[in-house]
Amino acid sequence: MTTRVEVVVVGAGVVGLAVARALALAGREVVVIERHRLPGQETTSRNSGVIHSGLYYPQGSLKARLCVRGRDLLYEFCEARGIAHARCGKIIVAQEAQVPGLASLARKGQANGVTDLKLLTVDEVRRLEPAVRCAAGLWSPSTGIIDVHEYIGALQADIDAADGTVVYGTEVVHIEAVPHGFAVTVSSEGQVDTLASRVVVNSAGLHAIDLLRLLGGYPAGRLRTPHFAKGTYFVCNGVRPFTHLVYPMPNEAGLGVHATLDLGGATRFGPDVEWVDRVDYAVDASRAAGFYEAIREYWPSMPAGCLQPGYAGVRPKLVGEGAGAADFVIEGAESHGVAGLINLLGIESPGLTASLALAEEVAGRL
Repeated sequence: MTTRVEVVVVGAGVVGLAVARALALAGREVVVIERHRLPGQETTSRNSGVIHSGLYYPQGSLKARLCVRGRDLLYEFCEARGIAHARCGKIIVAQEAQVPGLASLARKGQANGVTDLKLLTVDEVRRLEPAVRCAAGLWSPSTGIIDVHEYIGALQADIDAADGTVVYGTEVVHIEAVPHGFAVTVSSEGQVDTLASRVVVNSAGLHAIDLLRLLGGYPAGRLRTPHFAKGTYFVCNGVRPFTHLVYPMPNEAGLGVHATLDLGGATRFGPDVEWVDRVDYAVDASRAAGFYEAIREYWPSMPAGCLQPGYAGVRPKLVGEGAGAADFVIEGAESHGVAGLINLLGIESPGLTASLALAEEVAGRL
């Protein structure tokens, strides 16, 4: 059976749903294909749930621009729709040798349009978080937290209201570029169907590069090697040391083992970075030893035994270990030559924060 639609979005993570919502609200006929039976089962639901301010990323990068824009859109959306969230603020803490880097980070944030940052003295940090040990801090009041599942639900509700469709438990097994669009072959419970679509948006997250290998007509020379950075989280039982988010200075692979809060005030720590060759969500309890060492640099009174295994997530990386950070890639026909195809590649942090801005970007390009 062949069904004709205008746009197929592959992936019902937070970015795929945000893109589908933007296109459906613009009057386009949209179908989202998701291989899991629920939305947001991979990167979306396995991160820190933080609304980032936009201070970490190189000036002029997509991450910088879309994080700042997305942060504002996301707070507006949460407030308008009653989605649980909190502008709890974040302190980035620096030890003695890291103080010059903290000032540099503040300048980077200001260049990106994060206008509310404030450098803190030791005494100012202690007034906010008495348990923290550091030489200086950077206060980011526009950093917050969100109930990701409520956000996903609101995106889906808007898609439904605009007559879009999200199909779960269905996997794309082949895509062929054909005149005036694509033939998208999908499989669900042994039944194979074809969607004839004018546009395909590849928002498959961890599997976005694998999807391109299924696409007849995509230039083989543009295929990338996927890289996976696993991050483990531990929850803090029996003590609630902080009332704000507390982050160490960032490193090459990520933002360091930081303390985040849920909307009930409970603390969790993570993620660390473990380079893996496949997607694996198992939590290795032995990694707690490294967590205690990292956390006690800024929380020296951390009680022994307070960490319990939480969960793990995997970030889709476009570069491997030791290669630094890569920007988001929004790849259209001007790059790969396949009319009607937009690829969202390397959408890791701050993808949640940037989701509505990424959707704006895709809708604008179409």
